[in-house]
Amino acid sequence: MSALLEYLSWGLILAGSGFCVVGALGLVRLMGFYPRTHAASVIDSAGAGLLLAGLILQGGWTLVTVKLVIIGVLIFFTSPTATHALANAALARGMAPDPAEGDAPSKS
Repeated sequence: MSALLEYLSWGLILAGSGFCVVGALGLVRLMGFYPRTHAASVIDSAGAGLLLAGLILQGGWTLVTVKLVIIGVLIFFTSPTATHALANAALARGMAPDPAEGDAPSKS
């Protein structure tokens, strides 16, 4: 059981790291505000969540696990809220999504 837990936790950590790397590449490569906002939200949601899940499995039943769960809950609620508020503020200031970036449906 211990080896299975070890492999599962490292799999989650590697998957979370992969999401963080892909999201960071998205921040660098994507053009425009809204696609970059989406890439940043992927890093927070998927990457950090999987990393924390892997670390929770590594931590066992300790106080560290409780702290990691609290961090995960905070990220789970604050990250989408902050991303939505940022995108909503940009839209309210007149920054419309550019159809060339793939954010808005094309007008045919």
